[in-house]
Amino acid sequence: MTDKPPGGISRIAVYGRAIHKPLTHRRALVTGASRGIGAATARALAGAGAHVALAARNRDAIDALVDELGPDHIAIAADLATDAGVRAVVSAVEVWAAGPPDIIVNNAGEFVYGRLEDLDADDFTRALRLNLEAPFRVVNAFLRAMRERRSGDVVTVGSVSDRSAHAGNAAYSAAKFGVRGMHEVLREESRGSGIRAILVSPGPVSTDTWAPHEAELGKTFPRRESMLDAADVARAICFAVSQPPGVNLEEVRITPS
Repeated sequence: MTDKPPGGISRIAVYGRAIHKPLTHRRALVTGASRGIGAATARALAGAGAHVALAARNRDAIDALVDELGPDHIAIAADLATDAGVRAVVSAVEVWAAGPPDIIVNNAGEFVYGRLEDLDADDFTRALRLNLEAPFRVVNAFLRAMRERRSGDVVTVGSVSDRSAHAGNAAYSAAKFGVRGMHEVLREESRGSGIRAILVSPGPVSTDTWAPHEAELGKTFPRRESMLDAADVARAICFAVSQPPGVNLEEVRITPS
């Protein structure tokens, strides 16, 4: 049984109890949604009532997740490190949402590790394109329409590396420092507009990102058991976008307790 109390917030009654669905009727785009933080965020937003567009390169993974979440969600297979991939995501979301989405979660990224003198220039460029340029292009495509509508949440998934420098992190930190800077500019430019700019920056999270570096866990990098879980970050994102319209959680930093 579903009822809609005043204010447009839906609740679903289950065994006599009401489950709060704060994001009912909102449409969200999550990039990098095939695994890790992106997949966990898609599940959290859908659980809170949102309809979710899942964008990632792995078609099979996002199709499977859409099957899990249900028919109100869509999968968009695209490589956001390419011009064609960004255009494909933007076009598909504009049709699906009949305009800009209510929520953008810029999560797609790639961890490129290596000392400066050992980095391949092409790998460095791709890291910047996926971790920094792609979030800019996604927000740039929708921001004007969000401003005209006077609503929208732009969530940037940062990292501990967006404030702290670590050896071997030249490519990743350069991108994450940059995307934090873009978030801070957006926050200044969006005050009073109805648009909320939210930076969610976790410490190390136990995801497949670490697979190529398993031998270094517990040495160069923390052990998996001391890392955050992707669901921890997803809950923080969902909490931030579920706040009342007049509340902007500008920056959320998450570390293991």
